[in-house]
Amino acid sequence: MSDTIKRVTGLLIIEAVNSNPNGDPDRESDPRQRPNGHGEISPVSFKRKLRDLLEDKDSPFFTNLPQQFQDRKEELYILESRGRDRPAVQKEMAADTSKFNQDEFLKSSFVTKYWDARLFGNTFLESGAAKGFIKTGAVQFGVGISISPISVVRYTNTNKSGVQEGKQQGMAQLAFRVVEHGVYVMPFFVNPNFAYKTGCKTEDIDLLKALIPYAYDLTKSAIRPDVRLRRAWWIEHQNILGSCPDYKLFEALTPTRKENLSDPSTSWNDYEDKTELPKEIADKVESCVDLMAR
Repeated sequence: MSDTIKRVTGLLIIEAVNSNPNGDPDRESDPRQRPNGHGEISPVSFKRKLRDLLEDKDSPFFTNLPQQFQDRKEELYILESRGRDRPAVQKEMAADTSKFNQDEFLKSSFVTKYWDARLFGNTFLESGAAKGFIKTGAVQFGVGISISPISVVRYTNTNKSGVQEGKQQGMAQLAFRVVEHGVYVMPFFVNPNFAYKTGCKTEDIDLLKALIPYAYDLTKSAIRPDVRLRRAWWIEHQNILGSCPDYKLFEALTPTRKENLSDPSTSWNDYEDKTELPKEIADKVESCVDLMAR
């Protein structure tokens, strides 16, 4: 399976406008922020949006996917679903993998059922007979970091209808917490070296490519109404081991701040966009496409 999966380096350029792209539960859902003022988006946050998009098989999004994916509906369940019954999943896994060797494991319904486990790995197979299988997936997302420091604004939400007895108006103190403006850079990687361990197929990677452009557009919320995926670079290497260092690709495609580097940005125009790889780097990879050019 892994011999047809290509080595891929990816880079997401994410713009947040008066939105909270990723709340921090340790700071009352404030937008995630490092001590130096730069904003963060966790890998878990982005992967959650991909999972949510795929989990609803009756949604307009899923029913408008190419037929090749709809025909595989029974192979596209989400292991890390919201409210999952962990003991039930472990019971399902144990019943399906009683003879535990790599070949039999890859043919098991546990592997063929869950798309996100094949791509991202999972934490269910860490003990007992399953120890040693599917811990690290073939696809990994890194932490998204804002290019400039971010400015966070906080407001109190009000409700015209009182929610407490005897009160005419309800209030949620400082519940509206958003980034005024920020541009984040999030790397991701497709590593064929692990694909054979997780049962990942080329069709699974193709579905990932189809999901990424809609991760924010189709999962908007009241606190996250305007998060724009400006670019989603998908760079395929010339060989399975990698034909160009990842950092050179990141440096070549990361937007640069035009001025006032230490101040929060106010719009996309504060940055110099990168629209292609320099020729000397482009010659070292098989292809470089922006998935947002749809």
